[in-house]
Amino acid sequence: MTKRYWNITFEEMMEAGVHFGHEPRKWNPRMAPFISGKRKVDSVTRAAIRARCHYVNKKWLRGMLTNWYTTKTRFREFRDLRTEQKTGKLNSLPKRDATMLKRQLSHLERYLGGIKYMTRLPDIVIILDQQEEYTTLQECITLGIPTISLIDTNSDPDLADISIPANDDAIASIRLILNKLVFAICEARSSYIQKN
Repeated sequence: MTKRYWNITFEEMMEAGVHFGHEPRKWNPRMAPFISGKRKVDSVTRAAIRARCHYVNKKWLRGMLTNWYTTKTRFREFRDLRTEQKTGKLNSLPKRDATMLKRQLSHLERYLGGIKYMTRLPDIVIILDQQEEYTTLQECITLGIPTISLIDTNSDPDLADISIPANDDAIASIRLILNKLVFAICEARSSYIQKN
């Protein structure tokens, strides 16, 4: 069944590019029935898991790659806290200390959860929003890590090694590009395994 608003079909609205432009954290919960898709961080997580790749779906922490020694220390701290939580050691601590450590664990999970098993710097980095993730791009340029970047009309195509012109705000656009990248990654991994 097609939804109609003022004699305009839902499909016509989407085809014309009508979408809501505020950040998800600013969304009014009562608008949920009118929002026609999930946030792009969900798409990133699903695509990365399908491709068996590391991912960052929250704000990039400055120095995540350029200060690799500190990042590895944070990974160790993260793993130790998770072990303590699983074994129940956090529950045996005083309530205030346990709450503080659980909050710290939640923070680490949010920002490092997708890269917690990364043991070395990545071979390549895919950036979905060059303007928003400019820090990521700068770190990759500094370290000489190749980048693939979605380039919207407000981005500089010369900064990324491989630029893909696309709308970096539209979820359908992001999903399409991610699906193609996941397919390419899986195909390359499969052919590499067959050769070796």
